[in-house]
Amino acid sequence: MCGLPLIPDSNLIVGLEKADDAGVYRLSDDLAIIQTVDFFTPIVDDPRAFGQIAAANALSDVYAMGGTPLTAMNIVCFPVKTLDISVLREILRGGLEKMAEAGVALAGGHSVDDVELKYGLSVTGTVHPGKVITKGGARAGDRLILTKPLGTGIINTAVKGKMAGEQTADRAAACMAALNKVASQLMQEVGVSACTDITGFGLLGHACEMIQDSDTGMRIRLSSVPLLPQTVEFARMGMIPGGTYRNKEFRAAMIQASGGLPDYALDILFDPQTSGGLFIAVSSGRVDRLLSRLHRGGAVEAAVVGEVIADPQGKIVIEE
Repeated sequence: MCGLPLIPDSNLIVGLEKADDAGVYRLSDDLAIIQTVDFFTPIVDDPRAFGQIAAANALSDVYAMGGTPLTAMNIVCFPVKTLDISVLREILRGGLEKMAEAGVALAGGHSVDDVELKYGLSVTGTVHPGKVITKGGARAGDRLILTKPLGTGIINTAVKGKMAGEQTADRAAACMAALNKVASQLMQEVGVSACTDITGFGLLGHACEMIQDSDTGMRIRLSSVPLLPQTVEFARMGMIPGGTYRNKEFRAAMIQASGGLPDYALDILFDPQTSGGLFIAVSSGRVDRLLSRLHRGGAVEAAVVGEVIADPQGKIVIEE
């Protein structure tokens, strides 16, 4: 963290040195807490929908670690001189709706007057210390499941450019507002090797985090990746958020794209997601059971998108 020395603690199971989705601290032999925080500026026009999406996004880190969120605290930056307080009320209403759906208690929060509107949550959850699911446990032979379709960054860019219709915008918003609660519960029941949630670094950016400094690589098939409607259409039109280019540049050395891939392939796979799905590594013997349960549990677009491979190490091979 900017070269600053970290404070050692034997009970800190997952901290900054491991760059995972959340911090995990052991309280006892059978109980650990998960802590995470996330907030951002509006990505949709409707205040209530923004509140729902921001809350779902913050809760997702706990779900990715295999935990159960228990409490949350609101984080609000609000321009009191330029926006009516009713806007904030609707944002908080949307957040509360998602907390209620998750079974999370709102314990408080903090607000500041800011020229730019921002909202999110600090979330605390629990997990058994021996059952924490991290990014780094994927093994060669594991299959890779993505539980939500990609495309929210591209579609939100098209919405801002007034190119996307109301139905497409609503579909993307509903996807972002959907909790990863059931998917997390099911992967815990079945048993998986590793997991992360797909957010600002895109599918490939977060996949790179899973294999970085490991003895494995990944193979991902573009044709198997679930996409929101019109994602390909808008990608072909150049409706690409700026974060995509930063993601591609940062991880370019870890990507091996096979011949024949369309020009827009990496734009979609590096598309920054907001409140995206879980990306799960699960053994070949358990993948069918988990996928079937995900579909029955409501994650109807969950799909096997590739596998963990032994060679090339530290690389992600993209195929058609």
